[in-house]
Amino acid sequence: MAKFNIISQFLKDISFESPNVPELFFKQENTSAKLEINIDIQIKGAENNLFMVDLITKVHSKLDAGDKSIFLIDSTYSGLVQMGEEKDEEAKKRTLLIDVPTLLFPSVRSMITRLTSESGFPPVTLQPVDFQKLYEDKQAQQSANQK
Repeated sequence: MAKFNIISQFLKDISFESPNVPELFFKQENTSAKLEINIDIQIKGAENNLFMVDLITKVHSKLDAGDKSIFLIDSTYSGLVQMGEEKDEEAKKRTLLIDVPTLLFPSVRSMITRLTSESGFPPVTLQPVDFQKLYEDKQAQQSANQK
């Protein structure tokens, strides 16, 4: 792991949509909901070993019957990271794609729980994410695509 320091972390962008309210509250259908969660990480490099790590999270809740949207959350939560001198590019990449998002994720998780509970829906608490597994799966997929 490369040495790093998170200088600041902040909410860069957030969107909450509930296109079928108040209809959903008036019709108490006995159908269950499904939750789709997508997480992406984008890194922007800057001078002096400064990096911006964006943790992009999309949470989409839909009714099973008819695939009607309950709510959709898009958020970008970012960390400004100062890295130490690191010659090993793989160690740097792993730090920015695994270690930093692991530290940013609890804030995203808390924000989504609070946002859903204050919107009138049951609170959504995201399960912990194994960013190392996400990284390894993406690497395996990229190497399979190159064959």
